[in-house]
Amino acid sequence: MPREIITLQVGQCGNQIGSEFWKQLCAEHGINQRGILEDYATAGDDRKDVFFYQADDEHYIPRALLVDMEPRVINMIQNSEYRELYNPENIFISKDGGGAGNNWAKGFAQAEKVQEEIFEMIDREADGSDSLEGFVLIHSIAGGTGSGVGSYLLENINDRYPKKLIQTYSVFPMLSADTSDVVVQPYNSVLTLKRLTLNADCVVVLDNTALNRIAMDRLKLPNPTFAQINSLVSTVMAASTTTLRYPGYMNNDLIGMLASLIPTPRCHFLMTGYTPLTLDSQTATIRKTTVLDVMRRLLHTKNIMVSCSTRRGVYVSILNIIQGDVDPTQVHKSLQRIRERKLAKFIKWGPASIQDEHDDEPDRSFHCAGDDDHARPQRSTENPGKEVGEVHGVGPCEHPGRPVE
Repeated sequence: MPREIITLQVGQCGNQIGSEFWKQLCAEHGINQRGILEDYATAGDDRKDVFFYQADDEHYIPRALLVDMEPRVINMIQNSEYRELYNPENIFISKDGGGAGNNWAKGFAQAEKVQEEIFEMIDREADGSDSLEGFVLIHSIAGGTGSGVGSYLLENINDRYPKKLIQTYSVFPMLSADTSDVVVQPYNSVLTLKRLTLNADCVVVLDNTALNRIAMDRLKLPNPTFAQINSLVSTVMAASTTTLRYPGYMNNDLIGMLASLIPTPRCHFLMTGYTPLTLDSQTATIRKTTVLDVMRRLLHTKNIMVSCSTRRGVYVSILNIIQGDVDPTQVHKSLQRIRERKLAKFIKWGPASIQDEHDDEPDRSFHCAGDDDHARPQRSTENPGKEVGEVHGVGPCEHPGRPVE
């Protein structure tokens, strides 16, 4: 039985990333823009019920709640080509429409005033699930709605559903204050980090500085747009949920995946990496690489979506998710070679936990059109033998409880 997951998209950033995420999932599962399953996808053994549910008219509807204090981004989603995909009863926009003004306290206070409406939607979705496993929160920690409303939801979901997992995809602000017009983003970030530490079971850190660096250095985009950056994030989200949506030997649910990565409850901030990242024009030049090469590239700082060097400090744990036609013996040999050569340094106070999950589905590489502001990841069929990896690692850290800057 699939374990359902409810997705909460909060604020401008959360809804923009969530919109790209659902486009990606629809493409992978063969669901069209109206939520109808395509004929070619009817014989698949994928688990659509984890993130979707079927309406009475056979439409697939995302288990998603769209929450924002200003209407602009949600109105764009409702006027897009995917407007018929979402359940209109799961969309909440503040009546005054003024937003949170990039202020954590204002967002938190506004969420408290409208909590009954929001939690009525959450409770309805939870009651409609056969075996709810947890919640996924998509938000930014620097603004007002994503940080303030997101913090309020984290605290109260933890109280209402204490036995359900809470995973977040949290976008962290740029390191340089010169590139931000939000003066109070450090204040918003610190207050949100406390709630992420106390109330979330897993936080996937997505750093705007690293995302922009990857877009500029790896994809050669001189001025990456928000749509292109959001495509990066949605690709990572789709890759990290692959084991939940496609049956495998291990990590078939969220608790199984997180148990191998998080040794202690407070040590739940994860880094993530993805390879290969290519432009459409470069797709034909990608060669088939070895599993070891993919795993080595995943450990490179330039492929990690957090501004943190992997050369300093040590890993607590690593999980590789490999998609495509891969020989399991090659995977085993590559893992063994990484341990022997000590390509990844691990903590001294625990075992070198590096695991692998193999997805037989065709790889879904990231493609981003440089001149298209609405470019998004698409399924790749040019090189079906290409291995695509995705890594989560807790750390690096110098010693227990002290992260390296």
